Amino acid sequence: MSTQNAKSFDSWIRNEFIEINTQLEHNYFAQPDRHSVANVGAELKQQLVSQGADHIQLLLEEGNTDEGYESGFNLLGNVGFFMAACRRHEIVAEPSLDYPHATVSALAMQLGASLGMVPRFASAHLETHNQAIDGRYKSFTSLQDEALFIERNTNGVIAYIRASQALLQILPLGISHPLSYELLANAKTALERVVKSNAVLFKELDVDRFFYSIRPYYKTHYVGKHEYRGANAGDFAGINVIDLLLGLCRANDPYYSQILVDKFLYMRPEDQTILRECMRQTSLLDQFMMARKDSVEKPWFKKNLGMFLEVCDTHGRAAIQHHEVLVEKFIRRPAASDDSTNKPGLTASGPPLNELLKSLKHLRDLRCAASQANTGSRYSDIQRLKECQQ
Repeated sequence: MSTQNAKSFDSWIRNEFIEINTQLEHNYFAQPDRHSVANVGAELKQQLVSQGADHIQLLLEEGNTDEGYESGFNLLGNVGFFMAACRRHEIVAEPSLDYPHATVSALAMQLGASLGMVPRFASAHLETHNQAIDGRYKSFTSLQDEALFIERNTNGVIAYIRASQALLQILPLGISHPLSYELLANAKTALERVVKSNAVLFKELDVDRFFYSIRPYYKTHYVGKHEYRGANAGDFAGINVIDLLLGLCRANDPYYSQILVDKFLYMRPEDQTILRECMRQTSLLDQFMMARKDSVEKPWFKKNLGMFLEVCDTHGRAAIQHHEVLVEKFIRRPAASDDSTNKPGLTASGPPLNELLKSLKHLRDLRCAASQANTGSRYSDIQRLKECQQ
């Protein structure tokens, strides 16, 4: 059970915090230069800082804030939301010993260390572990576009998790098991749901509201003396479990292993455990490659391989959709249109936009087994397996 101080802070995050942020976003959005936020809404910002800092001071003095994992995780999210809002509104951008930065950082680091996670909010706080009360979950603002963004992302994440669970169930059964075909079909259906959910998001989400009013809450920011990247919708084990079990990405690939290392502490500990275990498994692609030598003419091989290749194709389509619609439409184009491509702090992950786009393109090529050279893509192996279907 949470303490009374933690409950009071949670109530503030769900109410006054959202109201203040929403009003500030309206003020910023009405300006000719929507990036210019430093000199706007001083009274509202002071209200945000003073109210939030008062709650956090009580929690820090209380000491025993971790009344069980879930309570501690929820509190870390709330502290993280407050810090992210301070960064978004340019109240605290650099490491400082000034109040409230030092106080908030102390509580965030205490919670992060006890939970085995980074000391800032993670995507799970807004998605898979964002408890609704009376039909309303936590968010930064009450903007309709943020609600759409959170709900569609959550829908996609849950679908990815379902696909990953289906693939994990194949491991103890083996690729030749009759039920492995059904599990592969379940994974394909779940991945198709990702594509459909993303299509709704990309159609209905307002580009300007996302770029100027939602994305800034995911910026990098300091906790204590260290800067942490922003939360990413991909910070859960499921999508990497799919990458690795399908065999489209490999844990011994220096590029991909760096992705895994960078995201581990942004995931809940149970996700970290699942991903570590998955990294030790032989991929389904490799299992089919080995089996083709002796089983290529057997009915089970052609049937199960056919569905496996369909799952790979669907996973690739989702990756292409994400890169060529979300990244292109909602990040690259608006950044180029207002000449903010090279502005610092534009991306949630930290690097300049051009570097981020290059990295995301590489990841897309892996997930869709593209034919590009020097990417580590499994294109050739996928083609060999396709030939077995002929």
